[in-house]
Formats: sequence, structure tokens, C-alpha cells
Amino acid sequence: MSTPVIETFDLPLPHGITLSCRACGPRDAPRLVFLHGFPEAAFVWDEIMATLGERWRCIAPNLRGYECSSAPPEVEAYRAKHLMQDIAALVAATGDGPLAALVAHDWGGAVAWNLAVQKPELMDRLIVINSPHPGTFLRELKHNPAQREASEYMNFFCRPDAEALLAADDYARLWPFLTGMGGATWLDEATRAKYRQVWGQGLTGPLNYYRASPMRPPTATDPGALALDFAPAFVTVKIPTLVIWGEGDTALPPNLLDGLDEYVPQMKLARVPGATHWIVHEQPARVAGLIADALRA
Repeated sequence: MSTPVIETFDLPLPHGITLSCRACGPRDAPRLVFLHGFPEAAFVWDEIMATLGERWRCIAPNLRGYECSSAPPEVEAYRAKHLMQDIAALVAATGDGPLAALVAHDWGGAVAWNLAVQKPELMDRLIVINSPHPGTFLRELKHNPAQREASEYMNFFCRPDAEALLAADDYARLWPFLTGMGGATWLDEATRAKYRQVWGQGLTGPLNYYRASPMRPPTATDPGALALDFAPAFVTVKIPTLVIWGEGDTALPPNLLDGLDEYVPQMKLARVPGATHWIVHEQPARVAGLIADALRA
């Protein structure tokens, strides 16, 4: 069987946002939607989608603010309610009924966790890859100094000059986010070129995700996560969920998994020793296999 070809298209949504998308697989097959994180883009899912596209319709949007998707200038436009609206509209626009699964990594996972809580009818299953659940992440930011230190980069991203600082000298401050967890042997020149192309279309939208969210370490002038509190019921996911976690993630260490089953009672956990936060790049075949196994269960 031939490898599915990746298609690209723009998807206008009823509320005025357009998402540039990548997709493959039969149009009448059960759908999988893939949400990327920072500082990435939809292209990171290509190899996984090509593997799964023989059986499922795979769709990976560039989130608002990224690549050629709509990029509203206001910080408020990147609050969770707007991001969830985009994905809910994408689900409605690309087929009937729920997704077979919503698959998400990093910031995409932050959107997916919230969407699974608030609109579980949109998906039969949730699959999250190295993206902390809001309940355990809030706990660690409040009570674990090591997590606050590991997440301090979030406050740097909120600086008004962050775009200029990150773009300077061929993104000299941005590459280490990809290479700082084991050398990133996957980051060859062709992949670097893809990242440069995405980053060159603007960093303000991606950085506005951090500016719009209070889920970050406190500073002298901003309480950040210390000002937050929510009841467990408010963030409990009630649908079957697979969590895939590269245990070498130094920004989001495995202690974020402690107590996760209290928020995700139908959870299956796949720990991957030796993988880092960038497991989608490092082990795409392993990730695709875990997703396929979960869908067939």
C-alpha cells in the first residue's frame, strides 16, 4: 500500500478564523485531529499522519497565530476559550459525529485537555503527549520550586521584546529549546529550514499563548499560577485517555504524572524512557504505534 500523500488547505471557520491545515487519508475514514505545540507547527505530525493515514483521516491544523493561520494581534484572542472554539469549529467543519481521537502535544495538549473536559462529545478518545494536565501542573507550579524553575522560560516569553530577542542571530535563543534535551539528532538542516520558514512568518501569535495564560511561575509583579484555584471536578476528563510521556523531558518532568489518574479516571499511561519533550520528532514510529494500539483497543 502506498504512503498517503500530505495535502494542504486553508479552512475558514464561521467565527472569522482561518486555519491552515495538513491532512492525509481517506476522506470518509474516522478522523484524527493533531494539535501541535510551541515553537512548532502542523508539519511536525507529517510522519505520524502518513503512518496512520492508511486507516484514518488525519488532520493537523496550524493553531491560530502559527504559520498561515489567522493571527489576531490582541493577546486576549489567545485565551483558552478562543483556542477551543477554533478546534470545535474544525471538528464540525470536517465531518459528522465525534473524532475517533484528538491527539495533542505541548500547547496543543493544553487546548485538548480543556476541550475534553468541556466538550467531551467532540471526541471518542483523547491522546496527550508530554503536555501537563492543568490540575497537576498547577499543583507543581504552586508547591514545587524545581517546576517553577523549569518553567521560568514562560515569563521570558511574556516580555514585550521576546520576539526580537528570539529572532536575533538566526534564532540563536530559540534553537536551544529544541536541542537542549539530548542534542536533537533529528534536527537536520531540512528540518531546521522548516522551522525557519514557520518562525519567519511571525512569533507574536505563538508568544501570545504564554501572555494570555496565567499558568506560569510567579514574578515580583505577577502572581501567575499562585492566583489560580479550581475544584478537581472542573478539570476532570471523563473519556478514555492515553497519555504518552517521554521521561527525559526536563521542562515537564515525570512528576507531573503523579496523581494524574485522579483527574483522568479512564487513563492509560505509556512512559517512554529515553525520549524527551520532542518525542514526536524523536520516535514517530513509536508514537504512531501507541496511537494505533489505543484506537484499536
